[in-house]
Amino acid sequence: MSNGLLALFAFTPILLAAVMLIGLRWPASRAMPLVYLFTAAIGLFVWDMSFNRIIASTLQGLVITLGLLWIIFGAILLLNTLKHSGGITAIRAGFTTISPDRRIQAIIIAWLFGCFIEGASGFGTPAAIAAPLLVAVGFPAMAAVLLGMLVQSTPVSFGAVGTPIVVGINSGLDTATIGAQLTAQGSSWSIFLQQITSSVAITHAIVGTVMPLVMVLMLTRFFGKEKSWKAGFEVLPFAIFAGLAFTLPYAATGIFLGPEFPSLLGGLVGLAIVTTAARFKFLTPKTTWDFADAKEWPAEWLGTIEMKLDDIAARPMSAFRAWLPYVLVGALLVISRVFPQVGAALKSVSVAFANILGEAGINAGIEPLYLPGGILVAVVLITFFLHGMRAAELKAAVKESSSVLLSAGFVLLFTVPMVRILINSGVNGAELASMPIVMARYVADSVGGIYPLLAPSVGALGAFLAGSNTVSNMMFSQFQFGVAQSLGISGAMVVATQAVGAAAGNMVAIHNVVAASATVGLLGREGSTLRKTVWPTLYYVLFTGAIGLIAIYVLGVTDPLVGV
Repeated sequence: MSNGLLALFAFTPILLAAVMLIGLRWPASRAMPLVYLFTAAIGLFVWDMSFNRIIASTLQGLVITLGLLWIIFGAILLLNTLKHSGGITAIRAGFTTISPDRRIQAIIIAWLFGCFIEGASGFGTPAAIAAPLLVAVGFPAMAAVLLGMLVQSTPVSFGAVGTPIVVGINSGLDTATIGAQLTAQGSSWSIFLQQITSSVAITHAIVGTVMPLVMVLMLTRFFGKEKSWKAGFEVLPFAIFAGLAFTLPYAATGIFLGPEFPSLLGGLVGLAIVTTAARFKFLTPKTTWDFADAKEWPAEWLGTIEMKLDDIAARPMSAFRAWLPYVLVGALLVISRVFPQVGAALKSVSVAFANILGEAGINAGIEPLYLPGGILVAVVLITFFLHGMRAAELKAAVKESSSVLLSAGFVLLFTVPMVRILINSGVNGAELASMPIVMARYVADSVGGIYPLLAPSVGALGAFLAGSNTVSNMMFSQFQFGVAQSLGISGAMVVATQAVGAAAGNMVAIHNVVAASATVGLLGREGSTLRKTVWPTLYYVLFTGAIGLIAIYVLGVTDPLVGV
């Protein structure tokens, strides 16, 4: 069988997912089970994988999925706990007193608060929180969804306390083989992963600093009285200041502390700096900008759901007390990652599976206390007492979070095992390389050295299909690494551009648009939002690709495996 035909077979599961999700507009819950079965069939009949290895890969994927769902559950549970305790109500009230200028409110709520929520929760949560919050303070529903989607960019690679890197990259790459190669070169997997993390942080900081300005420009152009770019450019100094207030601590945290903290700490630091600056009118425009009277808004701007958080919990609460749970999440995560003794104690509780079903190298495990999910649930229990909640309120939060988990979990139960079959297909009776490597070699031969320019678009495609940076990294990291190896360039840098592109792809991920639209009653108008978010997405992936080319061919960025 020719290399081109083999590459086509390897790519077919991804193509099939695209056809069903985009062309046929099937829901992922219907498409991904079929894609999983198709992938297993290709593994069995084209790659000649053993049935035992297919099942072992599936079980490995299910264990990884459990860890992922544990994180999702903790993140959503904390959000719902704060909703029922009155914490979110207090946080919302605090935003409205900072500035009457809608452009400043958009930057603080959508960009900075959204970045922080992404760091703490991820999985589309920022759009789902920011959109109703913006509607609550007087934004049109469609504008709120647009802004909520645009924040799904820079912070996403380190969302949910680093899950796209910690879980996505770690699970998407063949860590056993790569780790052995690194050890032979006098390096280690942890050093290599940190190089990827640093490259992701620096690239996002360069490309993402202008995102607050992009948000404001789209707000004034599409939702202003005058429909002009000019009103957006009036806030340029403040917007760039707000961008740097997030990206500088974000980049520094990624370089020095690792993948768990950049968005979380960058959002906290940025919020503190920018809200203080706004109160003192530092760099803010002299004129105040607002929407036209709500009676003049077109019908397509309006949603059917009104945010009524006050009906859920009316107890008075200070802003400090409302924010304290999120501060505790950040503090506990830092302590558990920075102090080895604490981390070791949390890791001591684990469930590990080595050589599943006797298949060498197919391993999986869960560390429930060390994973962010454990810390998030611990903070939920603290919040129960901290906010003086009733048992019925916590029960309602658990019930709501569990229902969301079930819908997210069903898709992941098929998506992650499908990815593991692709990755583990290198052991087979046909003596072929794994499916991602076969794709990589064909692309490398076809495209050549310019490939780093295209790598972020591959990541964005994965996020667009799967609705997740983490899943995109799982699907394509080994593919991207294989292309880099074939071209003799830095695999770490190419995988980093994959991670950045996958973050940007969340701006056009249908899943995220639907989720955000649902929170404000705007379902059915997702196309209008996607037509606007596609342009910032193109900006992000093209500039990221250019940075990748410059880093590799001009600055000479390399890694221990180049030439190995």
